[in-house]
Amino acid sequence: MKAGSELFIDRDLGAVDRWWATDYRQHSAMVADGPGALRGLVAGLPEGFRFEPARMLADGDLVAVHCVYHGFGPDPLVAFDLFRVADGRIAEHWDALQPAIPSTASGRSQVDGPAEVTAPEQTEASRAVVVGFVEAVLKGGQVDRITEFISTEQYDQHNPGVADGLDGLGAALKSWGEQGITMQYDTLYRSVAEGEFVLTQSEGRLGGKPTAFYDLFRVDGGKIVEHWDVVADIPESLPHGNGLF
Repeated sequence: MKAGSELFIDRDLGAVDRWWATDYRQHSAMVADGPGALRGLVAGLPEGFRFEPARMLADGDLVAVHCVYHGFGPDPLVAFDLFRVADGRIAEHWDALQPAIPSTASGRSQVDGPAEVTAPEQTEASRAVVVGFVEAVLKGGQVDRITEFISTEQYDQHNPGVADGLDGLGAALKSWGEQGITMQYDTLYRSVAEGEFVLTQSEGRLGGKPTAFYDLFRVDGGKIVEHWDVVADIPESLPHGNGLF
């Protein structure tokens, strides 16, 4: 967070030389490859730009940040930023952003809820539950297995269009189906797990459009009990040749 604060809040362009690798690899749809493009992005940010971190996860050489951006495109924006760190410097970056919705089906915001990791010892158990859910249910379509992974007693939802609980999820899926909106997960690229939290980065299609899915889950008692996400269209072209994932 110190690197981001120095660069994006203090507007200290020297932070790029202190914290970013010289061969910095970019996957964002908004900026080209390398440190020079990052400096250009920051130099062009409006005066009112700021970001509010909601939670952060660290897993090996990967760090994920769940945050809200203000003064950058549609205001505000909910985002997941994923960084790879090598030799003490930020070496690679992925992200997904979507406009924040003032009123959600559950009454929760897209970023509120627990943020502190309280059970670091359950990291790999949490990852197994979440990856199992993504592979079996979201990718494999085995909806009959959903209660193996999601709690029947508590499922707090932060997706703007889905209410709490399995009933809320079922109602949303039914509504989407009636509107001809299909959701398909094709590839799970990465999972970032720390304690009871697991972020997954996936590619698929929503309503027939190529889509990036960033899903954050909280696991308790061996079951998923909470979910946040950012769902973003995949653009036809990028300002670099690295791909979105």
